[in-house]
Amino acid sequence: MKACFMGLGYIGLPTAIIAAKHGIQIIGVDINPKVVEMTNQGELHIIEPGMQELLQEVVTTGQLKASTTPEVSDAYFMVVPTPFKGNHEPDISYVEAATRAVIPLLKEGDLYVIESTSPVGTTDKMCDLIFGLRPELRDKIYIAYCPERVLPGNVIYELVHNDRVIGGLNEASTDKAIEFYSKFVQGTLHRTNCKTAEMCKLTENSSRDVQIAFANELSLICDKAGINVWELINLANKHPRVNILQPGCGVGGHCIAVDPYFITAEFPMESKIISTAREINNYKAFWCAEKVQNAMLKFELEYHRKPIIAMMGLAFKPDIDDLREAPAKYITTKVMQSCNNADILVVEPNVQEHNVFKLTDYKEAYEKADIVVFLVAHSVFKSLPHNDRKVILDFCGIYKK
Repeated sequence: MKACFMGLGYIGLPTAIIAAKHGIQIIGVDINPKVVEMTNQGELHIIEPGMQELLQEVVTTGQLKASTTPEVSDAYFMVVPTPFKGNHEPDISYVEAATRAVIPLLKEGDLYVIESTSPVGTTDKMCDLIFGLRPELRDKIYIAYCPERVLPGNVIYELVHNDRVIGGLNEASTDKAIEFYSKFVQGTLHRTNCKTAEMCKLTENSSRDVQIAFANELSLICDKAGINVWELINLANKHPRVNILQPGCGVGGHCIAVDPYFITAEFPMESKIISTAREINNYKAFWCAEKVQNAMLKFELEYHRKPIIAMMGLAFKPDIDDLREAPAKYITTKVMQSCNNADILVVEPNVQEHNVFKLTDYKEAYEKADIVVFLVAHSVFKSLPHNDRKVILDFCGIYKK
């Protein structure tokens, strides 16, 4: 079997590599020539433990090659971004563009799958697009929606062992998709229809967003009440039926920070809790920026000089290089815009360089800073000793005590 993966990002590339490792001939497609070049050289353009060795293996054996254009295959997978527009309306233009690129190549018996997180009804829209341009393929190809559900940093294991939800356009399409995924997925493959599978993905991430919003709201309350929120949550979680998540400086990433909008945009009157959770998590980042600005002003009034501030972390979660929708990036930008020439040291140990921020080594930044702002709980930060002579703003629980 030959499979074409449209998109070689944080999900598309690892999935393509794992499929290739399990004997499927893979053509990976990306619009970024640099990504294609690196992939064909066996160089990973993302950070994912263990994936570099697997990529080199499947490229060397010829099981995987990358290109900027798709090739005739037996199965096609849409694994491209689905961002939202300025008004939080879902943008499925990437899915549509990837679909249009493979439509001329489709033939009877082929499998077409969307893995990209999508608004409910996207698979049906792509069906209309395909059959509108290729009416002779109606009832002749298999179409399904199968969202990913992996954790960055543990992708190799989770792509194989996690359960998957597979929603086919019809029973035959579900069967065909299950036949493909069963080649490398050891978890249970759960059958459903397209719309339910689409909503399932949105529900999973919206649920997480709501739970994080509760923790973030607690952190706001505890700050005002003079209570250590980390201790409070630890104690509350001793209850056998309570499992409160950890607060942070907001919510980022391309999933939890985005997917709830796919529901609220389509069902605005019905999604009250989901909408409020989004507001709370967005506000937390604004609140953190204000706390930093107030600490800077207080320091300047007390010491009659501008402080040196270390902004520790830019990624949307610990120990990864993914900055998409990262609240830490927003907070750092907002602080820099209002700093009035204060010395801001920006730290992100998982990124070598950034086109906006000049990056500083985390140890150097911590040593120089008067005010240390922990935004992301990267493992390396936890080795830094607590220094009582510095102003520490810990928004992610580096020093939970």
